[in-house]
Amino acid sequence: MQPEKFLFKDDGQIPNSPYPLLLYRQAFVARDAAGAAWLESKFAQHNWTNSWRNGVYPFHHYHSTSHEVLGVYAGSALLHVGGEAGQQVAVQAGDILVIPAGVGHKNLGSQGLGIVGAYPDGRAWDVNRGLPGERPQTDKNIAALPLPSTDPLLGKAGGLLTSWK
Repeated sequence: MQPEKFLFKDDGQIPNSPYPLLLYRQAFVARDAAGAAWLESKFAQHNWTNSWRNGVYPFHHYHSTSHEVLGVYAGSALLHVGGEAGQQVAVQAGDILVIPAGVGHKNLGSQGLGIVGAYPDGRAWDVNRGLPGERPQTDKNIAALPLPSTDPLLGKAGGLLTSWK
């Protein structure tokens, strides 16, 4: 299974990343509560933990203390990734996004959206909005992050390991 890849440059507010955002389309079949449980189990199997169930914030934001995976177990959404100069991407139940630290993401609108989020090694995450004063500390946080040792969906054989070298 090969993911779609999206690369975004630093726009001065959202740092983005030299690593691509990965989007696995229709990566799993379970939906609703069963889909959420499947995602939590699959992510934990590959050491992406500290999971939660919810949606995506309706404002541009990024994380500087962890990379993130989002698995869509219900509904659909139009996400704006990469900050204001980024790209709009439609996602639906069955899709999985692997978002490098620093890459902006925002929910532009959704219907019945259910997401499981998780982090490599169960890392703690922060929320940054591209506001004055966040940088350069967020840049230092991102630079200090180790690369994940596994892809959250495919483990040691996943796209993350080949795409994030």
